[in-house]
Amino acid sequence: MRIRRVVTTRAGGVSAKPYDSFNLGPHVGDDPEAVSANRRRLARDLKLPEDHVVWMEQVHGRTVTVVDGPRTTPAEATDALVTTQPGLAIAVLVADCVPVLLADPEAGVVGAVHAGRVGARVGVLPAALQAMKDAGARMNRIEVLLGPSVCGQCYEVPPDMQADVDKHLPGSASRTRSGKTGLDLRAGLWEQLAAIGVNKIGIDPRCTVEDRSLFSHRREGTTGRLAALTWVDPA
Repeated sequence: MRIRRVVTTRAGGVSAKPYDSFNLGPHVGDDPEAVSANRRRLARDLKLPEDHVVWMEQVHGRTVTVVDGPRTTPAEATDALVTTQPGLAIAVLVADCVPVLLADPEAGVVGAVHAGRVGARVGVLPAALQAMKDAGARMNRIEVLLGPSVCGQCYEVPPDMQADVDKHLPGSASRTRSGKTGLDLRAGLWEQLAAIGVNKIGIDPRCTVEDRSLFSHRREGTTGRLAALTWVDPA
């Protein structure tokens, strides 16, 4: 089966500053009409009906929702979506957190995960992988994209926070450019995936803080959200 993956940027929408311009997040203070227009354009560009793009009400947890059909409302209080339905795009919103796109092309199972510091620490990615396995996926067939996020050289955190996260997500501790304690969540997630038996891992190297074509909460405070989406192409 053919797997599709898309990561948006901040260009090409109708949102005004500071959400300029392709903000897809409805929870950040942007004009709801602008967000709706941007989401309609996204669905149109993907050649999908609007209700075939499924969003989440993200809460920085480890809950996984299995989606079995089109939705007009976001999946409530969840940070990962899994589906086996062809033509149903599942989406994650980020502005520094790691968007993780998962797929077993042979089984036709895809997943989208919101892996911020808290979610990554409490195991949202293993929870999503288990849900995919329950749906027929196999770990040695799963392909992963770790999308753009804040990099380890830009993500400064207090030493006790670094130690706590690295304890639960080994490999995530880093040093920033200024030599301070930091976190590299993509590095930790990569090690977590490898330990579970997933070895087809791609990384989008862009840092949301450094790349001004992307939204970054750490860089700007009030800002929009980009989306990472995946689906099984029914064609």
